[in-house]
Amino acid sequence: MKKAPLYSHSPRRAAPAQGGTPAAEASAAAQAAQLAAPPARPSRLTAAIWAAGGALVTALLVLGLVQLRPGHTLITQDDIDAAVRQSLEKEPLPSAAAAAYQAILPSVVRVVGLMDEKDEGEDDPEQRALERSLGSGVVIIDNGTILTNLHVVTGAKRIRVRFANGHESDARMVGAQPENDLAVLRAESLPDDLEAATMRSTADLRPGDHVIAVGYPFGIGPSVSYGVVSGLKRQFRAPESDRPGDKPLSNLIQFDAAANPGNSGGPLVTMDGQVVGVVTAILNPSEQRTFIGIGFAVPIESAANAAGMMPF
Repeated sequence: MKKAPLYSHSPRRAAPAQGGTPAAEASAAAQAAQLAAPPARPSRLTAAIWAAGGALVTALLVLGLVQLRPGHTLITQDDIDAAVRQSLEKEPLPSAAAAAYQAILPSVVRVVGLMDEKDEGEDDPEQRALERSLGSGVVIIDNGTILTNLHVVTGAKRIRVRFANGHESDARMVGAQPENDLAVLRAESLPDDLEAATMRSTADLRPGDHVIAVGYPFGIGPSVSYGVVSGLKRQFRAPESDRPGDKPLSNLIQFDAAANPGNSGGPLVTMDGQVVGVVTAILNPSEQRTFIGIGFAVPIESAANAAGMMPF
């Protein structure tokens, strides 16, 4: 469809009378040109001045009417703050930790290292403790690639993983990085809705940043704990019975979110739901092996490298 013209067409010029003089013809031409010319429009500056003036007058009128209304009180910042507080009390916002947990939950798995080829001891906690190594893991590729700790699966005759939706599968170890106590697993069967975690560089991670640790402490879970980054570039030497090799782990993230046996291999997650580390150890000078406030995680850069992924 053709666009409608802004101005109408010029009227046709009447034909000059027979025998008309050149002067008459010139006068007729000038008259026709004047009729054909579009009406003058005000400049943008003039229009802006008029608009601004109109807005100012309108604002003054409204302000005057408000001030003249009997018994009217102007709204202050304190009134706005009180209204916001009242709204939040009625419908409080979800915590950042809860949002981060929901974001990472579909990617967290329970890892079991079976010391026997048979899956026995399911109903016998004591036998299960003897025959199994319990830990956690995180899906980093949706083809079933899972990161966990090497000490969780070392010596296992068979590895089983349970995904967030309850789907269970055997898994095999396809890679390892002993110097960082990392193992890469590949599940043999996958749930339909498997989601891989989003990983984030630790370059901008700072002490005091809020984090959560998600996993299966003592096989219970998935469980979430909340804390902060306590320090960076830490070293930790574990007992020989706990992990392969006798070299200390280095470049670790120290955190104070609660972690216990079974959390090993689970993700350390920032408040945006992204993984910055793999939980690998807790410090406890006693023989209880329970959390006293100091946990360590391998930075995700090292973990991604163990899986053959490009570093950040």
